[in-house]
Amino acid sequence: MVTRRFAVLVLLGVPLPLLLPSPWLAVLGIVLVAGAVAGFDAMAAAPLTGIALRREGDRTIWLGDQATVTLTVTNRSTRDLRLDLRDSWVPSAGAGPLRHRLDLAAGEQQTLTTTLHPVRHGDRPAARVTTRSYGPFGFAYRQRSRSWNTERTPAWNLRVLPPFPSRRILPEKLARMRVIDGSQVTRGRGQGTEFDALRSYVSGDDVRSIDWRSTARAGHVVVRTWRPERDRRVYCVLDTGRTSAVRVAGVPRLDASIDAALLLSVLATRAEDRVDLLALDASVRARVEEGGQNQKLTRLIDGIATLEPALVETDYTLLAAELLRRGRKPSLVVIFTALDTAPMIAGLLPLLPKLATRHHVIVAAARDPEVTRLAELPATFTAADVHTAAAAQRALADQERIAHVLNRSGATVVDAVPGELASRVADLYLLLKATGRL
Repeated sequence: MVTRRFAVLVLLGVPLPLLLPSPWLAVLGIVLVAGAVAGFDAMAAAPLTGIALRREGDRTIWLGDQATVTLTVTNRSTRDLRLDLRDSWVPSAGAGPLRHRLDLAAGEQQTLTTTLHPVRHGDRPAARVTTRSYGPFGFAYRQRSRSWNTERTPAWNLRVLPPFPSRRILPEKLARMRVIDGSQVTRGRGQGTEFDALRSYVSGDDVRSIDWRSTARAGHVVVRTWRPERDRRVYCVLDTGRTSAVRVAGVPRLDASIDAALLLSVLATRAEDRVDLLALDASVRARVEEGGQNQKLTRLIDGIATLEPALVETDYTLLAAELLRRGRKPSLVVIFTALDTAPMIAGLLPLLPKLATRHHVIVAAARDPEVTRLAELPATFTAADVHTAAAAQRALADQERIAHVLNRSGATVVDAVPGELASRVADLYLLLKATGRL
């Protein structure tokens, strides 16, 4: 293939013979000479089959962080290589720079660095490396088909984990959990249903915890200490239906749910409870079960990294089927969804009484603060503002009514803005552990 430089050369040379009495033979000669030069240039270009590509770099990052991936280009041919290379990624990977110009001697290699700033979580693969080998004069180049370039492109996938902003409050929640668990010295021990140890009475202890038989044998007052039961089962259920695609406070509702589920999962894993995760809409999108602590968290994060909202209604009968399949042991079921009237009435409410008789059910929803703001009339308002405020107030009233019905059906409702949802769910879990209800 010829370059723009070849076209410019021809355009500059063709007008000169037109001044002669018989210019056509001269024009033909100039075109033939230029074509011969371009053909020689293309033959002198290094073959593309002599190019070897290798990738290295980051494979997993959190959304909001920066990833670096390198592409090493090696010239295995016996000719010097003048290369124009385009390293293409999917648009949401935020990759750059994409184009590179290289001059490689025979046997030489060069490393190119691509910086990625992903704008969405999930898998962000490298698309294709397209190469052009130029001749020494720059009049022509060699380039193979798209399929050939795709086959020779080294596969690389960057997994972008969903945002986890609530990890900043994780140390605080872990400290509270250690206090509840009794692993730190405090005036009072966390109450639960599992006996821990005997120790001497100190001021402030509950007199109801005195073990009178041990006191009689020891000759001083001895009290029983308790700790929350371990190896409890916690189900995190992520609703990936159409309501999860709504942006709440600038982020998709699904991202706020994932953030809260991650914080709860880390706390429950550290408390030695068993955490399972289920993501569903019209079908099950992700399922994470069993595994050790470290393996559990790794599998859970990988399982939710590729979740995307689906524009379908959520089928909660799948959740009931999953819970029945896993046995009748009482568990904590946390459903991250939205307090929308239609999906609740048609989906969750008919199943909730049956679930609540067997499990402790929490319904966690990310509230939109913009609706709360629109429900208040400004100091100076128009008719349009009145209609907007009325619609917002009706939406808030519907949410409160749904929350009331859910509470009467046996569920505990956590309705909070995205920045507070994770903390509120974690606090409720710690309260259940402290009071021995889990």
